[in-house]
Amino acid sequence: MIVLTILTILVTGQDAWLSGILAVLCYIGLYKMFPKSGIKGRFAFIPGAREYQLARCAGRESEGPVYSLTHVGITVVVLIEALWMHDIKDPQFGSFEVILMVLELTLMLINFVYGIRVSSGLINVYGVRRRWMWLWAFPDLRFIPALLWGFKDKYQPGWQVEDIEAELKRLASHGSATVMDEGLTVNLKDRTVTEFFQKKVLLRDIHMAIPQGHMVLLLGGSGAGKTTFLNAINGYEKAHAEVMLNGSNMYTQYKKMQYEVGFVPQAEMMRGKNTVLNTLMDAAKLRLPMDVPAADRKKRVYEVMEIFGLTPVKNNLVEKLSGGQKKRLSISMEFISNPSLFILDEPDSGLDGVMARELFEQLRKIADTGKIVIVITHTPDRVIDLFDDVIVLAKDSARTGRLAFYGSIEEARQFFGRDRMEQIVKSVNRKEEGGDGLADEFVMKYAEVQHG
Repeated sequence: MIVLTILTILVTGQDAWLSGILAVLCYIGLYKMFPKSGIKGRFAFIPGAREYQLARCAGRESEGPVYSLTHVGITVVVLIEALWMHDIKDPQFGSFEVILMVLELTLMLINFVYGIRVSSGLINVYGVRRRWMWLWAFPDLRFIPALLWGFKDKYQPGWQVEDIEAELKRLASHGSATVMDEGLTVNLKDRTVTEFFQKKVLLRDIHMAIPQGHMVLLLGGSGAGKTTFLNAINGYEKAHAEVMLNGSNMYTQYKKMQYEVGFVPQAEMMRGKNTVLNTLMDAAKLRLPMDVPAADRKKRVYEVMEIFGLTPVKNNLVEKLSGGQKKRLSISMEFISNPSLFILDEPDSGLDGVMARELFEQLRKIADTGKIVIVITHTPDRVIDLFDDVIVLAKDSARTGRLAFYGSIEEARQFFGRDRMEQIVKSVNRKEEGGDGLADEFVMKYAEVQHG
């Protein structure tokens, strides 16, 4: 990065010398700061990685990618302007130069906003006065806190990046849920991706056994890993896990098990010009095994239409259906295969209270036939009496989705000390997301309960 800074200085003129020197001083300060937070000092000299690691030091890892990419983008645009545009006299390049200027200003604005968030986090971590934040917010002044916090022993972060993650790992459940012959058993060690120079753990240590006939509510704030968890269960995105449904392995026997799982996404994927009957006939061809006779497919379609009250509108076009009818049709398409596990992502989205209630009562009836129904909904309290259990996922301080609770509705109320499910979600959400910021507390508490 020092070489890149010097190159920028050389091509932009003497006016940039001072800013370049101040930038290098800032990198030197960060070189000493990073080890105080448990991060290798060399990241201070790597563009992009430096901003990301600084966000981690501040407890703002989720802001790190944008903060990093905008900084790199600004550097690239400045170099293009300096090395290329200023040496071109052809008027046709004028408009392109304007585009570059607009792009640079946009990136600078975004970077400044995220820089404020990161600097605010640093203030909290180092426990200093708020006025320090403005020194971090402006690049030419950033060297002051960087050098002081890096070289002076009296400035120490309140915690290291790895401290809380290590504690959460220590409390991780090393056991596993007992595999049931009938029902869903999930033993998920982790689900990882590689992101911004390091392996990122999306989910960790989720163990549970859900009996047949249970209707389960899946709760968690934004980014807690609900969708990732569901994708791991249905085999769409494999994790380091064992997922057993009625004694069969979802991963090693996927072709056999794909008909045993129905997944209804939030978005409705239906052709408006098709009739209800034809939509379900097409779904039957896709979701039933190839060796099922045509007569049996048609019989199953009529059974499903009757179950979901769609028989009276079987010849209607999809685009003419009401919101509730479209939702029931969307669910019917997945229910064609008569799955043992039924997963629905916000099936009540866009429905009023009465229609939503009717829909969830139908799902309750499905669970009562011995199916497992797992539902995500953002308005759980209006239908909570219909559920047996609740899964609560929470994003811990390492930004990893963890199991904060699994059990009955009444047990959840006692565990969290909240009566309403929406209050439970608020309790585990981060403070900057409008929550209480208690995710780590409840993740650790549940891990300790599991350990006995």
